[in-house]
Amino acid sequence: MPRISVIIPVYNDAELLRACLSALDAQTRMADEIIVVDNASTDASAQVARNAGARVVVEPVRGILAATAAGFDAATGDILARLDADSVASPTWLEDIERILESRQDASAVTGTASFYGGSALARWYGRWCDLGAYFTLIAALLGHPPLFGSNFALRAGAWQRIRSDVHRERNDIHDDLALSYQFRADMNVVFDKNLAMSISARPFGSWASFSRRVIWGLRTVFLNSREESPWRRHAARRAAVSGGGSPMSVEA
Repeated sequence: MPRISVIIPVYNDAELLRACLSALDAQTRMADEIIVVDNASTDASAQVARNAGARVVVEPVRGILAATAAGFDAATGDILARLDADSVASPTWLEDIERILESRQDASAVTGTASFYGGSALARWYGRWCDLGAYFTLIAALLGHPPLFGSNFALRAGAWQRIRSDVHRERNDIHDDLALSYQFRADMNVVFDKNLAMSISARPFGSWASFSRRVIWGLRTVFLNSREESPWRRHAARRAAVSGGGSPMSVEA
């Protein structure tokens, strides 16, 4: 039975983190360890994590990519599951992750989408069907495989070891999940499962400032990584990997 580590980066999100940890405590398949990465919080986030029995890793360098990488580096599990402090996992989240990766030995990672809570009905609708819809459709076309979604994904520890040295962990102005997605090698497959359930806060769509920052970070992430490897080179490498006996990207029904 594989060990599962859950990694949660947090910055000043004590109350939302409490709800996130409560949902993890109600899983049908319990985590073998929960790591909360305190990214220089000034509130009670670290204490909330300790009170819930989580292991706290301190990452003083601000940035969600630095915090995510620190959590992955510290994890001891065979599967590294990642969600955010404002995520509320369904009771079968870890059970589903384990089932999918056990049934798909060719997969390096699994990711899913999310529904939104809080905010206005319009914000929740936009987040689910426009923002995430565009993310999975357009970015998959650029990458040649489904992108990871930071609030709801898991990767094998071996996959992290392959990409960890190439991650731009020093950047605090790019999207961590998209940046990680770009580091996946041509022979590494990502399974997208629309039934991998997660709820997240609609707060990114609560103001023009937070929304525009989200868009700018996304464009910056694409530009930075496309300079290192163009989309057509990525697609050519993936086609070569498939023709050499690899597996193409796949979607789990």
